[in-house]
Amino acid sequence: MADLFSSYQLKDVTLRNRIAIPPMCQYMAEDGVANDWHKAHYATLARGGSGLVIVEATGVAPEGRITPGCLGLWNDTQTAQLREIAASIKAAGAVPGIQIAHAGRKASANKPWEGDDHIAENDPRAWQTIAPSAIAFGGDLPRVPNAMSIDDIQRVKQDFVATAKRALDAGFEWLEIHFAHGYLGQSFTSAHSNQRTDAYGGSFENRSRFTIETLEAIRAVWPENLPLTARFGVIEYDGKDEETLSESIQLVKAWRERGLDMLSVSVGFTIPETNIPWGPAFLGPIAQRVRNEAGIPVSSAWGFGAPSLADNAIRKQELDLAMIGRAHLENPHWPYFAAKQLGKDDAAWVLPAPYAHWLARYRSPTLD
Repeated sequence: MADLFSSYQLKDVTLRNRIAIPPMCQYMAEDGVANDWHKAHYATLARGGSGLVIVEATGVAPEGRITPGCLGLWNDTQTAQLREIAASIKAAGAVPGIQIAHAGRKASANKPWEGDDHIAENDPRAWQTIAPSAIAFGGDLPRVPNAMSIDDIQRVKQDFVATAKRALDAGFEWLEIHFAHGYLGQSFTSAHSNQRTDAYGGSFENRSRFTIETLEAIRAVWPENLPLTARFGVIEYDGKDEETLSESIQLVKAWRERGLDMLSVSVGFTIPETNIPWGPAFLGPIAQRVRNEAGIPVSSAWGFGAPSLADNAIRKQELDLAMIGRAHLENPHWPYFAAKQLGKDDAAWVLPAPYAHWLARYRSPTLD
């Protein structure tokens, strides 16, 4: 039976354990370019012992960033800086992944610690947002986006393709498409945000079209031997949970048939008025249902920070990978901590050799 410290293989990529670090936006870039903060941040996380490190949501175009501080991957300067980050992750023994994204109507926002709301329209840092329909998200994000034309849709799909190519060139070996959290992909699939009357709106089949076509286009350029994954909100907690979840599973099946290798199970966050049952590992049973009914490996990133919860989710086959986010920010060596908590006799192996040497050689009860 697999546990948290079992290795995991997907396509030609082998992870040293089932611990993955999910994308966590840093909002520290300038013009989409990674800098010394990102280099230190990702190198620190990678050497902590996880199997996979996925770089934060990276915009496929300037308008696709959540904030002006978000990473991008649409030019050579951005590619060069991210190449260094991918190399540092790999040097530390983890697999380098990256999430590519378009924020849709949630774009042009202030950083979380500067308001987490839409930038004022008269602010020179602001830009026009786009979405399937001219419907604002609401709450602190009141700006009405422009409804995308067919030309806009085709352009954004090609932006995703171009960014996928750049990610490969930069050395990333695991690609995640961000179709979650009310951003552009998610907003196409949801009737809350998509009220189009053409081939990209209306029926479930039509609302699925943008994500299916985007996935197919990326799959055509992303190597078959490397994992192509997606993050998607399979449920909204808006009172229509069974309907949304059933539709989501059908869509995930369609993605799997077109080459998706794994799904990171999340919440939709398409509207602000929801009743999410926050709690430890609350998405575990939902992820397991997606895994079983869609026939695809799954991960999730919500509430698995306690080692026993993450380990149990793997053992119970709720998850194939446990995405451990905030716990890694508190303790970059969370895998070592988890190994000790779970009584793994060979816990030191998750540490880099120099760290393991010093801890083993000089440890004593009086020094711990």
